Formats: sequence, structure tokens, C-alpha cells
Amino acid sequence: MARVLVLGGGFAGVEAAIYLRKQKIEVTLVSDRDYFYIYPTSIWIPTGKVTREDVSVPLDKLAMKHGFQLIVDPVVAFDAKEKRTTLQSGRILSTFDYVVLALGQDKIQHKGIEHTLSICGKPEDATALYERLDQLILKGDGKIAMGFGGNPKDTSAVRGGPAFEVLFNVHNYLKKKGVRKDFELTFFAPMEKPGQKMGEKALVMMDKMFKSLDIKKQVGIKISEFVEDGIVFEDGSKIDSDLTMFIPAGTGHNILSNAGLSLSDAYFVLTNEYNEIEGFEGIYAIGDTASLMGPEWRAKQGHVAEVMAKNVAYNINAHMQGIDSKRSYMAHLNILCVMDIGDGAAFVYRDEKGGKMIPMFIFGHWMKKMWGWYCRYSKLGKIPRIPGM
Repeated sequence: MARVLVLGGGFAGVEAAIYLRKQKIEVTLVSDRDYFYIYPTSIWIPTGKVTREDVSVPLDKLAMKHGFQLIVDPVVAFDAKEKRTTLQSGRILSTFDYVVLALGQDKIQHKGIEHTLSICGKPEDATALYERLDQLILKGDGKIAMGFGGNPKDTSAVRGGPAFEVLFNVHNYLKKKGVRKDFELTFFAPMEKPGQKMGEKALVMMDKMFKSLDIKKQVGIKISEFVEDGIVFEDGSKIDSDLTMFIPAGTGHNILSNAGLSLSDAYFVLTNEYNEIEGFEGIYAIGDTASLMGPEWRAKQGHVAEVMAKNVAYNINAHMQGIDSKRSYMAHLNILCVMDIGDGAAFVYRDEKGGKMIPMFIFGHWMKKMWGWYCRYSKLGKIPRIPGM
């Protein structure tokens, strides 16, 4: 029987392993962590609503439930021509018929990035944000700046939504503590219209929210560097900050830069709509690892990564059986999220027809909480999967 190696334990990798096992295919998953981290609900860690453990699912439990083999050992090299994977321990994996690359992406390294914390980076950063925020509250006042960056070579590799969510949640957290008036909150981004992917109506609504919540905004100026007490911009201006949360834009994973694969200008792996890589039979790239095809507003999101994973599981099974059938992710390209603001939420959707942002009030907040619960327990097999999710 053919064997499949999945590299990466995030949304794309875990979903691929689960759906390959549904096809009764022998699967080994390699991850640098021993847990699957639910990034969309980690936005509540900085305000103490959840802990890191609450948004983490042990991979060994997923492996036991679905029947895939698990190796917790970081990948340090991959040779596409030989289908050979080298792990940090020195172990070599080279006997697999198919390889699914789901290693995620690296982050653009700005000067002074060590002076920031990110909600979309190392899980430890989210806990550090909680600790730093509470220190400021004990101090009695402070200046907090939160924002995200862009990648001119690939506009899909931007994580803007979580920055807005954490910012609004912190506003509400400070308000509930009765200290909001003692804190200055600032949003920043280098592009002129951050959040434009959501559509013009959403941009107008976001501006209204910033003004009504007394959140300052600085956009359209490139970041020069981060310093211990703030952010310096290329025009010489500076935002003073006691706590800076910044989500850098993504770039291709460094391990794959020397793998012999075809890469985009932003170093993501080039694939076709079936996530196949030209010239390399049996190797697929999914999720943030792959260069996303589609319109300018496209965005790398978890639900698109999971669609890719399910499709690749189907495509591999069809290939094994000699069936001429493939599934594409192109019909599923959209932006879809419930953007939480702490005491409410908004439904955000964008497709080729345009974008919309619909207030959902407190119901939206609890809807996102329920999605986090669903994500955990459906993957653990404790509740049924909802069709299409």
C-alpha cells in the first residue's frame, strides 16, 4: 500500500492527515509541536478569556483517534527530487510515495521585530501579551499600539483580521476594568487602506468604529523599525508605545527555499489549482505553504487551507486507484470570518461580487466561541463534522 507523509501540524496538515485516513490511506504526520493550535480563538488569550491550553489540541490524541502516525520533530531540510525529509534529530524520511507540504509560512523580519509580540506567531507570544497588558494595568496607564504589515510581492500573505480583533478586545477589556480613559490605543499599518480586502463598505464601518472607540490610526507610511518604546516610520514620525503587537506579513518557508521546487516571487511553492507541483509527481503543497491563485483580494485563511487538504486527500486517493478525477480549490476562494470585538462581532465575507460586513452584536461573539468548541471536538471525533465545514 502507498504511504503518505504530511509535513506540518497546522490547519492544512492536520486536515490532510484526517481526510487521508478517511480514505484508509497510511499516513505519517510530522510536526514541530506536539499540539494543534487554534489560532482564530487565540485572540482571547491577551485578555485572559482563554488560556493557551484552551486553544491547543494534543496531536497524539488526534493521531490515536484517526489512526495516523505522529512524529514530533522539526523538519530542517526537504529534497523534492528525492522526496527526502531530514528532521532536527537527524532522522531521514525517504520511503513515502506521496508528500504533502503543509509547513506554513515564515514572517517578514522587520528591523527591531524583537520589540514586538504577535498574535499570529509563536503561541508563547499570546501569553506574553496577556502578562504585559496586566503589568500596564497595574501601573495605571500606558500606550498600546497594534497593527500588521504587508508583502508587496504577495498580497494574500497578510493577517489583518486578528490585529483588529485583539485591538477591539483590549479596548473592551480596559473598559471593563474601568481604566480605558488612562490608555492610548493606536492602530497602525503601512498600506493606505488596511482591511481593503473586506470591501469598501467594511472600510467605512471600521473607520466609524475607530472614531467611536477613541482609537488613533496611522496608516499609509512604511515602517522603518521597531524600538523598545514604539514604532518609527520612514517619514521620521513615531508612535510611542509601551506594548506593541504586530503581525508581520508572510513569506515562503525557509526550509523550502532550497528544496528544488518552483517558487513565487514571495517564495511560496507554485502549484496548480489541484495543489500539484509541476515536475514533481506525488508532491503537493497546501495551506500557507502554497502560492495562492486567484484575484487580488484573495487571502490565506484556515478554511481555504482545509479545503485544499480535503481536495488533496481526494486527489491522492484517486491517483492511487487510477481514477481520472481531481478537485480544485478555486471555487472556494473567498474571505470568510466572524470578527470578534470582545462584546460583539461582525460577519465578514468577500467574493468576486464584492464584500460585506454585517454587525452580529453579542450573538456573533458567542457564535465564534462555539466555532472554537466545534473545531476542537469535531477534530477529536467527539461530535460529528458539519457538512461543508
